[in-house]
Amino acid sequence: MRLVHLDLKGAAPKVSYLEEVFPLLSQLGANGILIEYEDMFPFKGELETLRSPYAYSEEDIERIQQLAEQHKLEVVPLVQTFGHVEFILKHKKYQHLREVERFPNSFNPHVPNTLTLLKSILAQVIEKHRRSSWIHIGADEVFHLGEGTDSKNWMSRNKGDVGTMYLRHIKEVLGFLTAQYWGLRALMWDDMLRKISVGALRGTVALVARACPAPGPFLTKYAESGFEAVWFASAFKGTTGPAQTWTPLSYHLKNHLSWLKVMQALPQLAPLRFQGIVLTGWQRYDHYSVLCELLPVGIPSLAICLQTLVNGGFTEEAKRKVLDVLGLESVQLEQSTCEGRGAFPGVEIYHMVEQVNGHLKENILKTLEEESAIRGWFSPYHRKHRFGNPRNMESFGSKVLKLHEDWESFVRDLRAQLERVYFPDTVEEWMEENVNPYLDQLRDLVRDYR
Repeated sequence: MRLVHLDLKGAAPKVSYLEEVFPLLSQLGANGILIEYEDMFPFKGELETLRSPYAYSEEDIERIQQLAEQHKLEVVPLVQTFGHVEFILKHKKYQHLREVERFPNSFNPHVPNTLTLLKSILAQVIEKHRRSSWIHIGADEVFHLGEGTDSKNWMSRNKGDVGTMYLRHIKEVLGFLTAQYWGLRALMWDDMLRKISVGALRGTVALVARACPAPGPFLTKYAESGFEAVWFASAFKGTTGPAQTWTPLSYHLKNHLSWLKVMQALPQLAPLRFQGIVLTGWQRYDHYSVLCELLPVGIPSLAICLQTLVNGGFTEEAKRKVLDVLGLESVQLEQSTCEGRGAFPGVEIYHMVEQVNGHLKENILKTLEEESAIRGWFSPYHRKHRFGNPRNMESFGSKVLKLHEDWESFVRDLRAQLERVYFPDTVEEWMEENVNPYLDQLRDLVRDYR
């Protein structure tokens, strides 16, 4: 299986955009989607406090699954069950469930209410995904586990360690799923399992995560632990910096070529077998971080990565397919650029983000910092005290007004395109982080000039 990860903890697209994207995923070789809902799921009852103001409706969740089914994409919901639960533990109502009181990252596994809450969350998500045969329980990066008072006391009483405590909680979660949902299979990230002994690991299911720097030793460990199958996780975007706005094509292609080598070597570890790969596309590093590359910006990378997996490398056939499906003339891997107008969902956003990324900051700062007439006759001091010589001001005025008018017009178009795909909170956040820090400087200058 080839699952494409939709990370909805930031910049969750409208369902109307997913209607355009799902056919593309299928066409490029995906046969499933891993949906990390976080606060975009329409939790109800006691859990309603977890919902984003822009959360999908129950009808949206059903529509997403219908679309997936229509395009032969299996839906695998992802529910974090240990770490990365900031969207839950940030709420005062659930702060008592934190492993460390100050930090909202991870659950305290010793408080009975933790498992009770998780059962409710899992039940609501699974209830709305009755077609799904898999669920992903996350369980990666359980920061500060073992640092809470309850955990220290438990380890002291039971002569245990963090690994034992981690597995104990995971087995409770898996036990609930097995007892309540016959036939539902579980996936999890594996980073927390890597330091746990072979003996302790026996019988636990793992997903070999994207960050695995040298998978050989870990795969050997999992084979010795009795695992029948493993999944791998690569990345098509969202791993090269928390504030990254432009996807580096060559970097992500190399990531997939490396995983192909691991797949080719896996038969040496029989009976351990490869079952599938998740192409992760992180949208935030965690609930509190800024947005990284938007999905439309990452689509060329996703196309390249999917076709590389389908063809066993980025062959001429893979390249031709990518160009045909995306409506491009060429792809420059090292420069991370695409030539041609393009015909994929969100291509307008792709081109406009390219302009912001490559020219907005440079154009504005160059004008403000290198224009000698501005520096000499319209400095911050002049502007603060509201005086200047009209003769000198006229020498740069028309140029600055034209630059301002051009960028304001561009930004209006950009905002309109973003609003077509995203909810208002995403549009505002992206503009605040990537446009306003530079355009506001120009706006302030024009205001003072006038």
